[in-house]
Amino acid sequence: MPEHLSNEQLIHAANEFGTPLYVYQAEKIKEQYQKLAKAFSILDTKFFYASKALTNINILRYIKEIGGNVDCSSINEVKLALHAGFEPQKILYTSNGIAFSEIEEAVTAGVHINIDSLSNLEKFGKKYGHSYPVGIRIRPNIMAGGNLKISTGHDTSKFGIPVSQLDKIEEVVKATGLFIRTLHIHTGSDIKDPEVFVKGIEVLFELIPHFPELEVIDLGGGFKVPYKPGEKETDVELLAKKIKETFDNHPMAGYPEKTGTGKKFQLWFEPGKFLVSACGYLLAQVTVIKDTGPIVFAAVDSGLNHLVRPMMYDAYHHIENISNPAGEPKVYTVTGNICETDTFAADRSLPEIREGDYLAFYNAGAYGFEMASNYNSRFKPAEVMIKNNQALLIRKRDEFDDLLNNQVEITGFIN
Repeated sequence: MPEHLSNEQLIHAANEFGTPLYVYQAEKIKEQYQKLAKAFSILDTKFFYASKALTNINILRYIKEIGGNVDCSSINEVKLALHAGFEPQKILYTSNGIAFSEIEEAVTAGVHINIDSLSNLEKFGKKYGHSYPVGIRIRPNIMAGGNLKISTGHDTSKFGIPVSQLDKIEEVVKATGLFIRTLHIHTGSDIKDPEVFVKGIEVLFELIPHFPELEVIDLGGGFKVPYKPGEKETDVELLAKKIKETFDNHPMAGYPEKTGTGKKFQLWFEPGKFLVSACGYLLAQVTVIKDTGPIVFAAVDSGLNHLVRPMMYDAYHHIENISNPAGEPKVYTVTGNICETDTFAADRSLPEIREGDYLAFYNAGAYGFEMASNYNSRFKPAEVMIKNNQALLIRKRDEFDDLLNNQVEITGFIN
């Protein structure tokens, strides 16, 4: 089992590639994937990596190398997955509020598709009828997840078709002859309690009699990732056992060898953060120490343009002073260099920080670089993958020309 990358490894990467810098440990991704595969080996299960967490083409290829499939939230993610070498049957496209033309492109590509609106479901049925199997994303009206912004299954969420509209789904299926192969739900992120998944299963089980061609139960993702020291991740072995027990004991979904009735369904999950969060580190260098009396600010050469989660979700990221780990603990507010309030951590106890020290932000693999921008016309950082203790550049740091890329400089119109 891989340990965290050492301070020495991180400092070496910072010195070699500069900061700010994203560093990913390949073996940690493999460890997380194998943890899931082992736990759910008691069920017929497929895992599709939710690529919106981190789409670097080398990460996608590594997911493919270790045996994973890939889940996509846009047609461009589908194209990236195909470019990375995934076969269409290993790609799942779960749409959300998108133009029907994207779904048509997904059909042309031959990938699995989940649809989350009655409007697109009707359009799909009218065009493809029974010829192309499809999944329906159901909104189960279950509140779950660590933050309202990452809870997606509650009764005011934009995601999925409300379970209360089952009659309208059936009208579309009957009128168009749709082949409904999958029922899908995703209730949110950072779910630690297995009972949340069980509740979702029970919602879907009630729908099984309405879709006789059903083959797949898709429970989405949302496994809890430990961000703070002492936190625990979702116990996936316990979760697998509870899900199997729920399947085995249900008359419609119980596995035939256990109940003598029912139908054997395949189970799908789309883990994203669970696979790549812990593999990633954001390395930044301290530029300014500002002692204002009540607050000592430690400013770094990064900001919300590189890691927006603390400001967007009030997310906690563990921070280490890897340059001075044995320093006397002091309290700091760690901030960025953006012309906005971009506080990474307030009133955080850290070993004494000096200008020039390197700080490592842990659990930065998911929704770190992926949500980065060029705000304040600052460069996006480089990305590095460490595999077998070898550090390889997988994305170059922006240069000035990248800020001008795609801009059209007009002449004769502006003096």
